[in-house]
Amino acid sequence: MSQAETQLGQSAALDELKSLRGSIDNIDAALIHMLAERFKCTQKVGVLKATNDLPPADPAREKIQIERLRKLAADANLDPDFAEKFLNFIVREVIRHHEAIAAEAGN
Repeated sequence: MSQAETQLGQSAALDELKSLRGSIDNIDAALIHMLAERFKCTQKVGVLKATNDLPPADPAREKIQIERLRKLAADANLDPDFAEKFLNFIVREVIRHHEAIAAEAGN
């Protein structure tokens, strides 16, 4: 392959890389906005739980959610173990928020 062909190939690869990274950046932004919306809802759940003397965590629901997300992940060709770890991380943060809300409410 000539140097010109190599440079042309690299140029095309760099253009595709730039395009793919742009898509990744857009997806990351969407994920952040979706997580923000999710946490707005879970904050309201935390207030409902605190004002109605309900526990911050709901292990039965968490189990159902993990099973549901593992299936969704498998259907989407995403590693179910990764999806579970991701959900567990989010749930831990939600429970932390709910505990803080309950403490503020004096529960």
